[in-house]
Amino acid sequence: MVSPAPPASVLDLAPVVPVVVIEDAGDAVPLARALVAGGLPAIEVTLRTPAALEAIRGIAREVPGAVVGAGTVIRPAQVAEAVAAGSRFLVSPGWTDVLLDAMRASGVPFLPGVSTASEVVALLERGVREMKFFPAQAAGGTAYLKSLSGPLPQARFCPTGGIGPSSAPDYLALPNVGCVGGSWMLPQDALAARDWGRVEELARAAAGLSAGRTCR
Repeated sequence: MVSPAPPASVLDLAPVVPVVVIEDAGDAVPLARALVAGGLPAIEVTLRTPAALEAIRGIAREVPGAVVGAGTVIRPAQVAEAVAAGSRFLVSPGWTDVLLDAMRASGVPFLPGVSTASEVVALLERGVREMKFFPAQAAGGTAYLKSLSGPLPQARFCPTGGIGPSSAPDYLALPNVGCVGGSWMLPQDALAARDWGRVEELARAAAGLSAGRTCR
């Protein structure tokens, strides 16, 4: 079976990238199907649990509409493991030269995490223009990103961290933001009950978000 080509840019797939923590790999496929049905094809599965790689494998194998990626990538070894499992993009909360080299060599799109102007400039020097802004709210939120857009317009961001349906449109209104990351469409009670219908409904509302439009 030929693996699907990686996306040209993760930032342009949907306004919201769900950030998913999978405790039970058996939940991965129905959860991903609900997100895709709701209009959120890009799914970041964080490498925070023992079930994460198996979850990525399942989604890559059984949910053709999903563009599954790995998040919380902090070690070069995780890059190879995630891509082997079927990840079509990589996301890190921060970066080092060693990690950046590994992500670049992987052949799939990657979003290294930044929270300062110096980190952004350092990545631009290395030819990286798309980044994760994390932790978004704690690191200065929309005001900080707006300030970066003037001197560093070539950088584009996926802000993640503390963003919800009420604040997402303010981020999406910024010229240097392509999408936002969040988990509000994955409430714990719905996951515990395996209420995939509710997840799909919340995903559909998130997929409809645009600049200046809040989710009801």
